[in-house]
Amino acid sequence: MAALLEAITVKRKMYFEFENTPYYCMEAEVSTPTARGGQTLVRLKMRNLLTRAVFDKTFKAGERFKEPDLELVETSYLYTDSEGSHFMDQVSFETLTLSKEMVGSALDFLVEGAIIQLHKFNGNPIGLQLPEKVELEVEYTEPGARGDTSGNVTKLARLQTGLEIKAPLYIQVGEKVKVYTETREFAGRA
Repeated sequence: MAALLEAITVKRKMYFEFENTPYYCMEAEVSTPTARGGQTLVRLKMRNLLTRAVFDKTFKAGERFKEPDLELVETSYLYTDSEGSHFMDQVSFETLTLSKEMVGSALDFLVEGAIIQLHKFNGNPIGLQLPEKVELEVEYTEPGARGDTSGNVTKLARLQTGLEIKAPLYIQVGEKVKVYTETREFAGRA
């Protein structure tokens, strides 16, 4: 039997199961009443891991959730075709396929052979967990104008996956850069 979590113990970046669906907590806010007899409420901003939908919901502090039967599997990205995106389990060497909806915008950060964590719920693949940062090669960028160094000046850089980011002037074509997957911002040279 999976352990039960009380709503008040759910914190940011935790996983829980609500109405037989796995969720990821993006934000948690506890509001305690000032009057006697009032109930403590917990407002959760949560992402449905099956549909990728994000919404807010308020729960009573004592409400309980099951821990989801979630498994993180280390996989390598193989390719994407009309059927979906294909990944190879690094332990069983089984090929797992995710639909376009399950992958979402993660393809902007995936290159062939990249090692990535794949979520399985009740044994079925449901989505990906991207690392905080990824390394990608710059495919195209304008040359930086000399002398244009007042403040924090950036230019557009197109990366090998087609993702476009704002990068500092000193970044050149062929360089590898780190990019934050959550904000899609430049994180430094690789």
